[in-house]
Amino acid sequence: LATCLSADLYENWTDVSGFLSADPRVVDNPESIARITYSEMRELSYMGASVLHEEAIFPVRDAEIPIVIKNTNRPDDPGTIISDTAGTSDSEPIITGITGKRDFVAVHVVKNHMCDEVGILRKTLSVFERYRVSVEHIPSGIDSFAVVVQGKDVKDSLWSIAADIKTEVEPDEIKVAEGLALISTVGRNMVDRPGVSGSLFAALGQEGISIRMIAQGSDEINIIVGVRDEDFDRAIRAIYSAFSDGDHILELSELKREEDALRRLR
Repeated sequence: LATCLSADLYENWTDVSGFLSADPRVVDNPESIARITYSEMRELSYMGASVLHEEAIFPVRDAEIPIVIKNTNRPDDPGTIISDTAGTSDSEPIITGITGKRDFVAVHVVKNHMCDEVGILRKTLSVFERYRVSVEHIPSGIDSFAVVVQGKDVKDSLWSIAADIKTEVEPDEIKVAEGLALISTVGRNMVDRPGVSGSLFAALGQEGISIRMIAQGSDEINIIVGVRDEDFDRAIRAIYSAFSDGDHILELSELKREEDALRRLR
């Protein structure tokens, strides 16, 4: 309807005051998100944050109509504005939101001199395609790579898939890691900001949380880490705290001041 009327703004009145930067069941009193882009919202929605279903907003996105999420029960709350672009600002948080999902499986394929052999990745992915399993991520090394899928998609076929890979790819080793949780840290303000990844990994290390997998999108608005399922809540709280100052998400200007102070000490 907003698209048909060529509206300037689509207000969606619901029972929440917009998006929160983390799940309140995991993080106590997370900050609300004032502005978010469609790309960020899609990343967060796919990984578990559910205020609007990402598929439901395409009509207004295509028409470049911004959305504001408002709370019917608390109409004075500012809510969250969703738009195609939001720009970057030193007064905005580095991290827009943190979310994730449990119960992933990683199938690790190891083969010596794999980098000199053509077609190994294609053969492996064709096995997953034959079993109609969607692939989430493919972190890789020189002589190894891992195919990460949702556990529910392979609950009846995991060992058949591993057997087929062994027959068709002839790897030196196949390892299956179950009980993997993926955590996505999303933020348009992370782009070209030195030290963000380091702060994230350091926070997990200080909590004694082992990182099983690392992936980053080509648009650099998200960093995905894999941890054990049992470390899921603790990892989200650690990442959130790493980019917080007191009760507020650490702002870009503050991070810059810290970087300048460190540079002067050096």
